[in-house]
Amino acid sequence: MIKNVIKHTILILKHKWYVFVYCTKLGMPLRGLMHDMSKFSPTEFWESVKFYNGKRSPITFAKQTNGYSKAWLHHKGRNKHHAEYWVDDLAPNPTPIIPYKYVVEMICDKLSASKVYQGKNWTKTSEIEYWRHERERIRINKHLEEMLTELFEQIAIEGIEPVLNKKNIKALYKKHCGDIK
Repeated sequence: MIKNVIKHTILILKHKWYVFVYCTKLGMPLRGLMHDMSKFSPTEFWESVKFYNGKRSPITFAKQTNGYSKAWLHHKGRNKHHAEYWVDDLAPNPTPIIPYKYVVEMICDKLSASKVYQGKNWTKTSEIEYWRHERERIRINKHLEEMLTELFEQIAIEGIEPVLNKKNIKALYKKHCGDIK
């Protein structure tokens, strides 16, 4: 148990570090600094420690074991960078366009999770390969889906460094989602 506490804490901090670096590169260091603070809440932390294995998200294992994850239900309801936060079946538009600042954090979160979980096996095509499956499972505004697809395709060709910059992300958001609010 103590071993999992230490390893999971290191995993969270490594993930948060990458998000901070990427958010800073995109001009939003505070978003990166505050990213995923809910992972330290008892609801999220202890379930994740229990199901920790270092290779995949503990949330996946909790869902397989329990049929749901309390950590995920808690996390997605408090973190606006997750598409699931924005889904409301009773609203006129059940999957609205997510505001720019949360899309930036979402991008940084996805890239960070990919790098952390894949480690040395990560390549510039890792995110688009994962995204092709993920976009079938999640509900997200079609314009945002198109934006993320184009971004991850760019990364697959050019890599993160030349693609992940404010000018490119703003241009993609504007192209697919309209004016930045």
